[in-house]
Amino acid sequence: MNNKKVVVRFPPSPTGLFHIGNARTFLFNYLFAKQNNGQIVFRLEDTDKERSKEEYAEDIIENLKWLGIEPDFRTTIKQSERTQIYKKYIEKLLAEDKAYLSKEETVKGGQRTEVIRFRNPNKKIVFNDLIRGDIEFDTTELKDFVIAKSLEEPIYHLAVVIDDFEMKITHILRGDDGISNTPRQILIQEAIGAPRPIYAHLPMMLAPDKTKLSKRKHGEQVSVSYYKEKGYLPEAVINFLAMVGWNPGTDQEIWSMDELIKVFDIAKVQKKGAIFNIEKLNWLNREYLLKIPFEEQFSIFNFQFSKTKWGRSEKAKDKIFIEKLLKIILERIHRWAEVREILEKGEFDYLFEKSKLDKEKICWKKQNPKDAKENLEKILEILDNSQISDIWKLSEKEGKGEVLWPLRYTLSGREKSPDPMTLIDILGIPESKERIKKAIEKLKN
Repeated sequence: MNNKKVVVRFPPSPTGLFHIGNARTFLFNYLFAKQNNGQIVFRLEDTDKERSKEEYAEDIIENLKWLGIEPDFRTTIKQSERTQIYKKYIEKLLAEDKAYLSKEETVKGGQRTEVIRFRNPNKKIVFNDLIRGDIEFDTTELKDFVIAKSLEEPIYHLAVVIDDFEMKITHILRGDDGISNTPRQILIQEAIGAPRPIYAHLPMMLAPDKTKLSKRKHGEQVSVSYYKEKGYLPEAVINFLAMVGWNPGTDQEIWSMDELIKVFDIAKVQKKGAIFNIEKLNWLNREYLLKIPFEEQFSIFNFQFSKTKWGRSEKAKDKIFIEKLLKIILERIHRWAEVREILEKGEFDYLFEKSKLDKEKICWKKQNPKDAKENLEKILEILDNSQISDIWKLSEKEGKGEVLWPLRYTLSGREKSPDPMTLIDILGIPESKERIKKAIEKLKN
């Protein structure tokens, strides 16, 4: 890197919810700037007045804050507030005959309207890309392209070049869908006397079927807010996004932000499309989730639990019960919102209310009701003496299936549930005994 201060920019358009692919683009800009002691310019490209909305701008800002990779929002620049600056450049280009007014025929009724077109010098352009090497374009095929609808309505290509010039942008790291825009922008740079920034075009983030991640096809899953609402941890999302299309060349999977800043190398970013692997994100998120101190886990879990149908139950007031439930559910989840999802589906309803038992299901396989009843009675005696470990001894003597299955089904009313010792622990001995007695009565009939 030369001695010139590195200045990158992140210029999202507030025309929709913050895209997960744009989050990765910003992350790569963030890592690159940080490791080079550079600056990040945050710019809202809101010249599309019909589609740009303040709520989308707020969504972008809030989710960058959530991810913990926020730029200095106090210096946020909006293109919509720079109309007069663009106008001066347009007037200069017209005066120098580098652009001209063009009468256009519209689709409706053969009416004619005026636009401002760039006078294309029709030449070949070669630019070096930090990821892809030299890229060559013949600009002749672009013809004289539109740069403004009027003096006060610049097209994207013109506005972005002027902004990059005035903000002294040295490096442009963006998605590879921007490659085709580069020759137009280089021609405009040359026309206004702007230095050429260094480019790096990142691989597109793709769905598992290798199609582009788009809202139309993949819905809300393309937005950062979706992952926040689903209970993913920002540190895990950052770790995951850093590895989508880039690899440091080691087997290390878990990376802190400081470590990423040290090892990030733009030259190691791959050229081909990068797959968004949700299974990998889930695995990473679980790793981060399990590292959280128990007190914090309990606080987060309790908040999620409070939003469920059991959030106002009597057991919700029992801290010991909640701690035990946390340990059970923690074995199954990859993200915090799964707490609500699991409890709302009713998978643990038996911990809050007694289940209706099917007499035949109490018995293990070909076990007869009489034997099942006798084993439950023996368990009842063991619980009367609070010698829970003796249940294991009984199962070794009478058969694990014959002892443990009737007990587990009696306590949960489910064919699949935690092991019976775990159930006794969370339900408590009095509640467990009451359920066992009801099962014994059912087996008598």
